[in-house]
Amino acid sequence: MKNKILPYNPILKDYAKKLRKQGVLSEVLLWKKIQKMTLGVEFHRQVPIDNYIVDFFCHEIMLAIEVDGDSHLNTDIQINDIVRQETLEKLGVQFIRFNDLDVKKNMNDVIRCLQAKVEELKET
Repeated sequence: MKNKILPYNPILKDYAKKLRKQGVLSEVLLWKKIQKMTLGVEFHRQVPIDNYIVDFFCHEIMLAIEVDGDSHLNTDIQINDIVRQETLEKLGVQFIRFNDLDVKKNMNDVIRCLQAKVEELKET
């Protein structure tokens, strides 16, 4: 399947690169589990799409993975997350979200859930 080309704001490229280098602990832990096609598809970290950056993205199945920390409990950030997700879904991007704490403490469950989502999207 040919990957769909998604628009992105070129200004975000340098910021995405900076985010990759900084790495939040839960994102680094998850990355170690999903890199190198361990789920049968290739994910990339901190990918600019439109005017946003998603934590992880697989072009093949158009899946974005977001890891939400405590800051996502803030109402303003939750509203921004909804707008952001709806905007990217209009481009065909699907989302799966995990709580930062689940990634740190329940990695096996996170990977099982993610594997099920990957398999579901590969079938469509």
